Amino acid sequence: MIKDNENAGNLIVRPIGIVRNNNSEPSLVAGNEGIKMKEQHKANMKQIRQINEEISEIIIDNDIIDILEGVEKYSHLIILYWAHKVPEQSRSLTKVHPMGRECFSKVGIFATCSPARPNPILMTVVRLRGIRGNVLEVTGLDAVDGSPVVDIKPYVRNFYPEDKISIPEWMQQIHKEFEENSFKNS
Repeated sequence: MIKDNENAGNLIVRPIGIVRNNNSEPSLVAGNEGIKMKEQHKANMKQIRQINEEISEIIIDNDIIDILEGVEKYSHLIILYWAHKVPEQSRSLTKVHPMGRECFSKVGIFATCSPARPNPILMTVVRLRGIRGNVLEVTGLDAVDGSPVVDIKPYVRNFYPEDKISIPEWMQQIHKEFEENSFKNS
């Protein structure tokens, strides 16, 4: 890690809210040896499908409720949250098998969406279903119950490139499996 970065100062990230849902354990478990699926592949696909349908609540600190003004005009939001169930020792991993699947060669952490990261800040695009005071109701949030939320941004498709995007073959295969499984069982 870069230790002599004078511009970093004292980096402080404060949670602005917390996740409440029925997802008590992550589907990928990070350990000293890498990441593993909590259950068999089919069971994980089922859990992912449930996450996409289940309503999660993001409870924003009442002291900053004004921060939500205007959010209701968006259909989708980007949620940045701290993967608080990733053990400290897993944060030093440099390579993993994508999705914990040994059929894929190990790649660097930054080539994956693995929760085992030096700073386990994860991101999910969710559908906003409603707002009640300081509570956002969303679907598609893969965070586990109790995850601290560190930021929320509106999802604006035009901000992100849509053409000429390169994705490794293994990532394309994973997404194809998600799509096939979602349509078969919906």
